[in-house]
Amino acid sequence: MPSSVFSPQQQTNKQKPISLMAKLNLLLLLAFFLLAVLAVEAEEAEYHLTRVKGHHYGPGSVKPYQCQGQCRRRCGKTQYKKPCLFFCNKCCNTCLCVPPGYYGNKSVCPCYNNWKTKRGGPKCP
Repeated sequence: MPSSVFSPQQQTNKQKPISLMAKLNLLLLLAFFLLAVLAVEAEEAEYHLTRVKGHHYGPGSVKPYQCQGQCRRRCGKTQYKKPCLFFCNKCCNTCLCVPPGYYGNKSVCPCYNNWKTKRGGPKCP
């Protein structure tokens, strides 16, 4: 039998590596595309976390002289104004950040969010 003629089984065996290689390339391309989409989504989410109604929030977004006003805003709707203002000012002067709103949103200010009391509770309001 001449060497240029292959049996059907030999032809399919020679085609499998090409097909497998094409699948791997397609899989890698798809993975790269998904990573690119995730990176854009993560960047967009971070942008929305740090900017609310045109204001910039996040670490270092407040100057020390702005802490009193930012804490008055943050503690504006609480029943416990004195302790709220005391701890908010303490946290703001250390972290240079006060989260937006009256409650929650602490993920915007990691230092503010992660500072805990001796008992493990949140130190910053």
